[in-house]
Amino acid sequence: MHTPAPEIFKAYDIRGIVDKSLTVDTVRAIGQALGTEALARGQKAIVIGRDGRLSGPVFAEALAAGIIATGIDVIDIGCVATPITYFAAYHLGTHSCVSITGSHNPPDYNGLKMVLGGQTLYGDMIQSLRRNIVEGKLAVAVAPGTVTRTDVRPAYIKRILSDVKLARPMKIVLDSGNGVAGNTAPELYKRLGCELTELFSDVDGNFPNHHPDPSKPENLEDVIAALKAGDAEIGLAFDGDGDRLGVVTKDGEIIYPDRQLMLFAADVLSRVPGGQIIYDVKCTRNLAPWIRKHGGEPVMWNTGHALVKAKLKETGAPLAGEMSGHMFFKERWYGFDDGLYTGVRLLEILSKSPDANAVLKALPNATSTPELNIKMKEGEPVQLVERLSQLSFSGEVERITIDGLRVEFADGFGLARSSNTTPVVVLRFEADDAEALERIQAEFRSLISTAWPGIELPF
Repeated sequence: MHTPAPEIFKAYDIRGIVDKSLTVDTVRAIGQALGTEALARGQKAIVIGRDGRLSGPVFAEALAAGIIATGIDVIDIGCVATPITYFAAYHLGTHSCVSITGSHNPPDYNGLKMVLGGQTLYGDMIQSLRRNIVEGKLAVAVAPGTVTRTDVRPAYIKRILSDVKLARPMKIVLDSGNGVAGNTAPELYKRLGCELTELFSDVDGNFPNHHPDPSKPENLEDVIAALKAGDAEIGLAFDGDGDRLGVVTKDGEIIYPDRQLMLFAADVLSRVPGGQIIYDVKCTRNLAPWIRKHGGEPVMWNTGHALVKAKLKETGAPLAGEMSGHMFFKERWYGFDDGLYTGVRLLEILSKSPDANAVLKALPNATSTPELNIKMKEGEPVQLVERLSQLSFSGEVERITIDGLRVEFADGFGLARSSNTTPVVVLRFEADDAEALERIQAEFRSLISTAWPGIELPF
């Protein structure tokens, strides 16, 4: 019987440090638990894909061994972006897949993102895998399943190009950050009709150039420099496993995902009038009026890619997006988060204008902070947010408590929520101008200190 480290079983995925909290034996046991659950859900085969991390091949082997031990078949699609693994579950008709990925974590991390029968596993579904491993409730088949190998990248590219067309050729900077997107994105964008300035397309799990996380401005410096030095009109950057996108204008302005979502919402709503557009609690307050103006219904929801996917499925909404950079197109696509596809849809819209940057810079903007984190001990973030929720904020117009505490003021908002992945309180502030932003931050500073005396604040 195997006892895996409990801390690797996160809210939306499994993630740990290679050979410490996440071992080959643990991955094999998880494979067997997934196979057991797949049998219970009437599944017959599971697709396995992996990102470019150095531990990927050995983990893929262990995962496959665990799955086939239960009698479930495995289709190994090799080293591909996480969204291509999701695509393969549709394309190959398995409806179940696992992506072995450490996403944007440091090089010594790896993990698993899991889908069974079309449902992304999260929360208690992930915890039940752990319980079944600990309790030894694992299926063992008389005849093991089989492992077959195939490459779905040509089908993925073909599917996108059959639907998305550019109105004119475009020159772009493409930064894969040595992540797995580098083995597919350049070909996809060239065939779409783009002339590329490529940065770091070689897949290298050591990430020798910069960390593959486009949500952090410092990781977009190479894109900004390439745009300045060359004649490309826009820059795109992917995270380590290709499910998130960063966007930079010609003059070096970062267009954050909540503003990208405005552009996508206007486009999608032109074909799906009255559609719901889902966005998470960290997004700009400019989104809701923009969505209404374009004939849609705004739906604010919890942060977390698995939670957003579940809401997308429940509502039938054509589009959803998160401040972290996950975009979910259900209209013309499958509803999973895909940075490569998001970039393609962005260029489709921008190619209709002679000046792509003018379109992006015309999107409503506000004065805001990046995501700020208060580091605390395990369990404390939830307590702090609960205590904060008991207090009254001066000038408060509305409070939203679907995920943490978001307090709306006449001229801005402040957000405090407990992260589902690490023991931190996530903060974000936005306002009409710098003066209002400082006032809202001061109000939060005062009340957080009241709720948790002596706390060290990052703002």
